[in-house]
Amino acid sequence: MTTLANCPLCQSNAEDVLWRSSQLRVIAVNDSDHPGFTRVIWNGHVSEMTELGPQQRHELMQAVWAVERVQRQILQPDKVNLAALGNVVPHLHWHVIPRWMVDTHFPEPIWAAPPSRTVADQQAWQERRAAISAQLAAYRDALQAALAVL
Repeated sequence: MTTLANCPLCQSNAEDVLWRSSQLRVIAVNDSDHPGFTRVIWNGHVSEMTELGPQQRHELMQAVWAVERVQRQILQPDKVNLAALGNVVPHLHWHVIPRWMVDTHFPEPIWAAPPSRTVADQQAWQERRAAISAQLAAYRDALQAALAVL
């Protein structure tokens, strides 16, 4: 497995690891504006899906799909965003982001400037976020169980 000393995803310092295999790891992205945001990271340093063999691609996508499925079951978002960009960090990883119509950025991507929100919208998000936060422990447990069978 190739790693690069200057790649932040090759160096897994201070990550909140939810699950790990020899090929990949799944981490919680602790972002208070986006609860449940999870990242699936290929352990070896590659930048594109086509650098993986067919079985490796299958293993990676099985993990991405398991994360999405558990988010939908436990957190019940209005939408799940999947993103594999790699423009800033060219190391193969997928963002799995549960989204709610009342979250800080909906319908914009979480990396865009947030749209204007009314006080009522902000209050609705605060209430929803509190409910989601109460579900995060169950999400972690269910995710570990789903990934353990991969």
